[in-house]
Amino acid sequence: MVLTRRALNRATLARQHLLSRVDMPALDMIGHLVGLQSQAPHAAYYGLWSRLENFAFDDLSQLLVSRQVVRIAAMRSTIHLVTAEDALGLRAFTQEALERDLRNNSIHKAGVAGVDMDEVLAIGRELIEAEPLTAVRLREAFAERWPERDHAALAYAVRCLLPSVQVPPRGLWNTSGPIAHTTAEKWLGRTLSPIDPAALVVRYLAAFGPASVKDMQKWSSVTRLKAVFESLRPELITFRDENGVELFDLPDAPRPGEDAEAPARLVAPFDNLLLSHADRTRVISETDIKRVITNNGIVRGSLLVDGFFVGAWDIERGKEAVITLDLYHPVADTSALEAEAHRLLNDTDPGIPHDVRLRA
Repeated sequence: MVLTRRALNRATLARQHLLSRVDMPALDMIGHLVGLQSQAPHAAYYGLWSRLENFAFDDLSQLLVSRQVVRIAAMRSTIHLVTAEDALGLRAFTQEALERDLRNNSIHKAGVAGVDMDEVLAIGRELIEAEPLTAVRLREAFAERWPERDHAALAYAVRCLLPSVQVPPRGLWNTSGPIAHTTAEKWLGRTLSPIDPAALVVRYLAAFGPASVKDMQKWSSVTRLKAVFESLRPELITFRDENGVELFDLPDAPRPGEDAEAPARLVAPFDNLLLSHADRTRVISETDIKRVITNNGIVRGSLLVDGFFVGAWDIERGKEAVITLDLYHPVADTSALEAEAHRLLNDTDPGIPHDVRLRA
């Protein structure tokens, strides 16, 4: 059976809870999504707001403070907000990709050549478990021990090879803080443990399916997953997209059909929706993705109308809170987008003036 692009769009939005908001604890949603990409400290807050009824921004801050969720480098070697239950398993699953990132890093790979990495990691662990350290302070500590070495490269090696988390106040709502790390084991009181790849395929399909093997490899940066999908084939169903690519799915997962209503949405900066498939045309064209991802890797918030990308948004917060909606495609009626923007401002900045501005 062929799934049209529009039917695939609706299925994915349903899994992502972007067709309708749900009444679910934030912790459960983070688990369902297998984490939210979160380089920008507030990105995950917007991601949860777009999916949850009555989301309270301070609730996520409390989850970080209570160590029920953490910020850790995982999928795509990028910072994700994940549950404590998932953190070490996901890190173990993606460790090979993080090691590959270090080997291929044009800036730092020469600086770690010939280094006794076991010694570097042992010292790095000792330093950041004694107290959470910023990258600057870790480099300074390495400079004292190995003055002849590339200290930035050593610090980056620790980031890639030693599972570590960004500790609060980094990531708290309306609170700034340095990017300071300690080991995930120290912070969570548990050890690195493998995660069952087959179970993770099932969870990926529940949140991002229907999807191909290449889609999941794009999401995770982990290769050689075809055999895992094949082992699950008897338990899955398959489709083809309009290009003939085989898509796997869970038999009972929602596929509401191409006629399902898709309301206007402000999708978060760095949202998984745009970053977790090899073929992103189920939501956004490859031409438009270049409008959302800047040259320095920033992923702007995106605007969806009828389920598909029509533009991008940014928020500026000071004496007033302003959301600017940049429309790259014609929208006959912008009132639903504007209403969503005002709704967001009412929740993020209830005590100051608001404004929503359109640019076409």
